[in-house]
Amino acid sequence: MNAARPSPRALRRLVGAAGAVLLGAGLTAAIAAPAAAEAGVGYVRLAHLSPDTPPVDVYVDDLGGKMKGLKFDAVPYGVMSDYLSVPPGTYAVSMRKVGADPKSKPVLTEDVKVTEGSAHTVAGTGRFAELGLSVIEDDISAPPADQSKVRILQASVKAPTLDVKVADGPTVATGVQFATTTPYRDVKPGDWTVDLTPQGGQATKAKCALTGGTTYSLLVLDGKDGLTTDLKVDAKAGEITPVGGVETGGGGTSSGTTIALITGVALVALAGLVGAGAVALRRRARPTW
Repeated sequence: MNAARPSPRALRRLVGAAGAVLLGAGLTAAIAAPAAAEAGVGYVRLAHLSPDTPPVDVYVDDLGGKMKGLKFDAVPYGVMSDYLSVPPGTYAVSMRKVGADPKSKPVLTEDVKVTEGSAHTVAGTGRFAELGLSVIEDDISAPPADQSKVRILQASVKAPTLDVKVADGPTVATGVQFATTTPYRDVKPGDWTVDLTPQGGQATKAKCALTGGTTYSLLVLDGKDGLTTDLKVDAKAGEITPVGGVETGGGGTSSGTTIALITGVALVALAGLVGAGAVALRRRARPTW
C-alpha cells in the first residue's frame, strides 16, 4: 500500500506527545484491541478530528462505577485509538486542557451508552470555535470474503466540501461536508486509485488495497501541504481492530486494560468507494478555553 507521508514537524509532534505520556505514566500500555469480539462487552474508541484545536487530555469515566477511570494525555489532531473493550453501561468521555486539574470542569463532555456487542467512536469534531464531541455508531461486522466495506470521516477544514471519484472512473461521492461521516458501503476488494477533490480545488490522489472480509473507516485530514488520509480497520473476519501503532495510553486501568492510541501516524491512502449521503456528526458547543 502506498502511504502519504506526514511532515517531519507533524511526526515529531505526535511522537513527542506519545513519549511524554509513556514517560509520565511510567508504564507500557496494554493492548486494548481484543483478538476477537468478546461476549459481554462493548467497544469504544476515541478520536481528535478538529484541525484547529490543540492537543487535549481525554478522560473516560464509567458512570456505573464498574471500571476505573482512564486518562490519555495530550492527544493531538488526527489520532484515532484502537477500541477499548468495556462492560455494558454508560461512560462519560471528557476533554480538558492539557495539564488541567482532573477535578476541574471539562471543556466538553459527552455520555455514550455501551451495550453488548455495540461499537462507538467518540470524536472531537468541528472547528475550535464550535468544538463538540460526537458519538458515531460503528459497524464491526465483517462483510463476506468477496467484499469490503468502507466509509469516510471528513475531518479536513481545508477541503470543507469534498468530492470523491475513482481515477478515470465515475464520481462516487459529492459534497461530503467537513465534520460529517458517510454511511458504510459494500465495495469490491482490490487496488484503488481515488481522487479527493475540494470543490474548486486540485485533486489529491490516494491509493490503497482493500482486503476482502474487512470493514474500514477512512479519515480525511489536513496535512501541511494539503489533504492526507488515515485508513482504520474497524473489523475483519471476526476480529475487532487488529493490533498496531504506538501505545500511548495512560491513567487508570480496569482488569489490566488500557487503550492503545495510535500516534505512529502511518498516513495511508483512501479506501475506495463510499456512500454519497453524509450524516452530520452531532453535538457542538463553544469551548471555554
